[in-house]
Amino acid sequence: MLLDDIFKIYEHDLEIVEERIRDLFKSPVLTIPLIGKYILDGGGKRLRPLILLLSSDLAGDHGDARFILAGIVESIHTASLLHDDVIDGAEIRRGKSPAHSVWGNQIVILVGDFLYSNALRLAVMQKSQRIMEALSEATTRMTEGEILQLAKTADPDITEEDYLSIVSAKTAVLISAACRIGAILGSLPRKKEDALARFGMKTGIAFQMADDILDYMADEGELGKRLGKDLKEGKITLPLLYLLKTASEKETEEIKTIVRSTFKIRGLRKILRLFQKYNSIELSLQKARDLITDAKNELSVFPDSRAKEGLLAIADYTLQRRK
Repeated sequence: MLLDDIFKIYEHDLEIVEERIRDLFKSPVLTIPLIGKYILDGGGKRLRPLILLLSSDLAGDHGDARFILAGIVESIHTASLLHDDVIDGAEIRRGKSPAHSVWGNQIVILVGDFLYSNALRLAVMQKSQRIMEALSEATTRMTEGEILQLAKTADPDITEEDYLSIVSAKTAVLISAACRIGAILGSLPRKKEDALARFGMKTGIAFQMADDILDYMADEGELGKRLGKDLKEGKITLPLLYLLKTASEKETEEIKTIVRSTFKIRGLRKILRLFQKYNSIELSLQKARDLITDAKNELSVFPDSRAKEGLLAIADYTLQRRK
């Protein structure tokens, strides 16, 4: 099964989720729904809501709460993107100007805050302590991940452990929470719930790894982001970490100088040449592949089903995005 097939199967359900997301931007303060419309009209694959719906199906739950919670998860993700774009000074988001470049940093940060708080307010109304624990832990760790990433900006001495902590917190915890919430809705035994959550965590880490790798592979027209954007922002991601481990002492010092200096195209070109020399991109891709294999193995506790096949297809898609 391909990802497009899954989206087609869940098209109606995702339309309901989309309405729930739009509901979260409702406010008498008209700037909030205006910015919401701008963001939502910009698209997005809605992978996190789809993962929650698939997890819910896998757990045997088909109630209306899954639509609300899928919208909540996507809204939390959207709020994090609003904040991240301001912090990073992003110039493009999904092929168009980010909200902060239209309305300004202050308003967009506050809209992100509104979205976080409104999403959690609606989650409380679901009257499930365990779902609230999953969501509150995810939002807390997402903020921690952003702060850790800022602390490690342009730091060539960052460790792989630091990097994994950042990507786990910034990306994977919310995907893991989406999986866990689906399991909770279906009242799965704790062993299966934890396996589903681990699937989400490992898939989420691999997803961010692939995104970081693509930053050095694709052009702006393909992905809506600029080649070498992470290097420009001082983010040390997996390809650079592997390069720093394998390059010669002289080359390592050159790399560190490039990382610490103001971004220049010639510095990026030097890094790209060294990636080819030391096979850093392929090594990084292999790390992501191994994680996806581990993630898919977590689902072995579940019998075959359409929902399981869908989750496995999403895991595979994580690595196919290079094209």
